Amino acid sequence: MIEILSSILASDLLSVGAEVQRMLDNGVDSLHVDIMDAHFVPNLSFGPAMVSALKKAFPAVHQDVHLMMDNPEKYLDTFISAGAGAVTVHAEVPGDVRAMLAKIRAAGIKAGVSIKPGTGVDTIKELLPLCDLVLVMTVEPGFGGQKFMADMMPKIAALRELGYRGQIMVDGGINADTAAQAVAAGADALVMGTALLRAEDPAAVVRACRALEGRT
Repeated sequence: MIEILSSILASDLLSVGAEVQRMLDNGVDSLHVDIMDAHFVPNLSFGPAMVSALKKAFPAVHQDVHLMMDNPEKYLDTFISAGAGAVTVHAEVPGDVRAMLAKIRAAGIKAGVSIKPGTGVDTIKELLPLCDLVLVMTVEPGFGGQKFMADMMPKIAALRELGYRGQIMVDGGINADTAAQAVAAGADALVMGTALLRAEDPAAVVRACRALEGRT
């Protein structure tokens, strides 16, 4: 089954609750919350208070929390306590990523690792047994609305060739057309931002992505 996640980063920040409800009403499965520290990536976004507020307002909705931070290990407990259903850390950060993944899993939630466009799959080969999901960035992380990088698709196929059977998520420039490329390569989770939230008919976008199921 393809999971469709709505990116909070693309929301109208004065109406986040209404935007989330609108996306849920249009068929998305989960929320994707980008946490940016203005160091690891050149942008500053949300903190644990956003995760906590979303958990309070939408207690049954899964939150996939993507930590784009230099020192995520210092904040794992905070985001887990705030209500994250999954926490993803970047392979490129300093520190013991293996230990971070183990800690996330020990908390009873999903653990994920993300790779930037310039990072190869071999970098995370030894981490895969600790991962419930792998997030393949299809743009340079930091800002929404960027153009999809189709040359990232071989990474998805490479992960499957390595025997990885967990969830493979793609994030960056995902719309109905690029989603088809990602699913064909083996992805089964789609993070959608501007293409979904600013669509005239978000439900039609969701339906188009649902129609891709079974094409991996």
